[in-house]
Amino acid sequence: MKRILAEYGLFLREFFWNYHTTGAILPSGRRLARALTRYVGRDEGPQRILEVGPGTGPVTRRIIERMGPEDRLDLVELNDAFVARLKDRLAGEPPFQAVAGRVRVFHCPVEELPQQEKYDRMISGLPLNNFQPKEVQRILDAMAALLTPGGILSFFEYIAIRRVKAVVSGRAGRRRLRGIGRVLDRVLGDGEIRRDWVWINAPPAWVHHVQMDSVG
Repeated sequence: MKRILAEYGLFLREFFWNYHTTGAILPSGRRLARALTRYVGRDEGPQRILEVGPGTGPVTRRIIERMGPEDRLDLVELNDAFVARLKDRLAGEPPFQAVAGRVRVFHCPVEELPQQEKYDRMISGLPLNNFQPKEVQRILDAMAALLTPGGILSFFEYIAIRRVKAVVSGRAGRRRLRGIGRVLDRVLGDGEIRRDWVWINAPPAWVHHVQMDSVG
């Protein structure tokens, strides 16, 4: 319980100081983590997995639980405090320690990962609706370039978040949100293979699973 409260405190602090890149006021819940990791560990062969924006690691823990003995996991996180927390967990918590030799932490934007790295599964916790449309397109292009043929990207957004934000936004904000919607619609329209609705979450969310090789 003490560890969980400490993580909530860290996440809340970073939410207020770095809202643009944190996006959520609390770490992802268990049901959301289960939905995001639906396609992790389902192949017979070893998987290379990338988690983008793991934060304090609630989804990371679920990924670790589902990893096979030959699977490998990379974490890419921009926030200094979250990177430090992830490294602490890998060094000091038994479930994380058990796979630490197969986990790497990259302290950079996903766009700066080496393009020769390729992944079978990618899970993103980035708050795409906080960015500009061009940033969202650049992030999604980088993710697509890092996936193997047939690779699956799983990411979430809060249900109807753009509609809610549009109500309280000015003209420029609504234009930004419409631009993000168009970018996401192109990706989801071409490649979404499943959508999970997670009602018991704060706030409720849906998880998009996209097979990126089918996206033009």
